[in-house]
Amino acid sequence: MPVCILAIESSCDETAAAVCVDGKILSNEIATQVAHANFGGVVPELASRAHLQHIVPVVALALQKSGVSLDTVDAIAYTQSPGLIGSLLVGGQFAKSLALSLGKPLIAVHHMQAHVLANLIEHPQLSFPFLCLTVSGGHTQLVKCDSPTRMEVIGETIDDAAGEAFDKSAKLLGLPYPGGPLIDQYAKRGRGDRFAFPEPQIAGLDFSFSGLKTSILYFLQNAGKSHAYHPELIATPEEQRSFIETNLPDLCASIQQRIVSILLHKLKKAVVLTGIKNIALAGGVSANSGLRTGITEMAKLNHYTCTIPSLPYCTDNAAMIAITGYHKYLDKQFASLDIRSSAKATW
Repeated sequence: MPVCILAIESSCDETAAAVCVDGKILSNEIATQVAHANFGGVVPELASRAHLQHIVPVVALALQKSGVSLDTVDAIAYTQSPGLIGSLLVGGQFAKSLALSLGKPLIAVHHMQAHVLANLIEHPQLSFPFLCLTVSGGHTQLVKCDSPTRMEVIGETIDDAAGEAFDKSAKLLGLPYPGGPLIDQYAKRGRGDRFAFPEPQIAGLDFSFSGLKTSILYFLQNAGKSHAYHPELIATPEEQRSFIETNLPDLCASIQQRIVSILLHKLKKAVVLTGIKNIALAGGVSANSGLRTGITEMAKLNHYTCTIPSLPYCTDNAAMIAITGYHKYLDKQFASLDIRSSAKATW
């Protein structure tokens, strides 16, 4: 019998629902919240209130577009963690209530596992094991994937995430929120070798981006004269603005090139250490064109097999929750229907 999963994603500021049957996505609907742009970042209280408004219409639309009725759904999957607590609660309690009312199993999904498995949506024959570079606003990880439900984090950031480095750099450059995609746009018109930003020397497979952010801050404050803090070199606000405006495309390209090189150097090191030459990319930052080009070129040069999700499956979406829910359903990994349950989703 076909297995039909209804999935709900509400970890941050996207209210999303999707339906999949036997791993094939039939619908993938998203309600985007635009109010946060006025505040320079996601406001948790506004996000959770917007989820309350959007969740019923979005789920209804996903069911309508899939042609599936609620009574034929086999299980309800939802994002359990990580994310904004208020946003997660809206999606989680809705999913639990729906599962209880329908008498259907509930599947708790870890958001980062779902990002990894987004690669299976368009590449169901992806071979295991593979290494996945998972890059988002809150996470930067190297994940060894032995099966859809058996994964191991073998490297992660010890401080800030790559996505945060993009967004904070954009803020330093005076770009509006969300700034990461804008850096990507300007970088296409600039030279990545114009300004040399330092690469952190972190042992093993872990990442660090806090030092890079500090280096960018001082470089901009000093109007390009130094990466270090020297009070005597700090330029006036007018000089700083003039330097940024004059060099914006090159600054964006140079910042992006360094962030990408940090990510790919660690991924290549992981390939050498594990011997796994099957690699993949995932997470919101996997939509960055510089990263997509860089990992593709690295794979070609080193004869790796490389898989990258298409853009709709890079950022937060419910299709990735659905595909993960499908594989957890096959493994009978069901969650408690107790409304008070707060057990963490595992992966």
